[in-house]
Amino acid sequence: MPRKALTHLDADGRPAMVDVSGKEATAREARATCRVRFPAEVARQLRQNRLRSAKGGIVDTAIIAGTMAVKRTHELIPFCHPLPIDGCRLTVDWDGESALRIDCHVRTVHRTGVEMEALTGATIAALTVYDMCKALSHAIVLGPAKLVGKRGGKHDVGRI
Repeated sequence: MPRKALTHLDADGRPAMVDVSGKEATAREARATCRVRFPAEVARQLRQNRLRSAKGGIVDTAIIAGTMAVKRTHELIPFCHPLPIDGCRLTVDWDGESALRIDCHVRTVHRTGVEMEALTGATIAALTVYDMCKALSHAIVLGPAKLVGKRGGKHDVGRI
């Protein structure tokens, strides 16, 4: 099996954006997730208030923030290419008694994948939940954030 190499380094080991100009534009999609774990009392209070805070609807705000983050990933992560986002869907659901699971599914037709966009959307949505709930507790824990799957390009990974 050939040895893998970091793709964002040039021949001299300096940081470099990957040149995708020679790749074919194909359908690409990725799904990432991030969890937000609350102390039990905070989770109970959030469930009782139907995930609303003094700042407004927590889930709706997180979905908007995550979507905005997907579209601006290239402005946040230095070597990400600006991509046309053809689809972005965020869902936020309870995962057990005291955690929320945020899923971000992103699609494009381009020469590079959308894994970073999906991860950025899920984590920014989680950070938004934290921001909206921090008045209740600073013991809220984010993570793990992880890629669930990707399709398109050289390799399919996980499941979409």
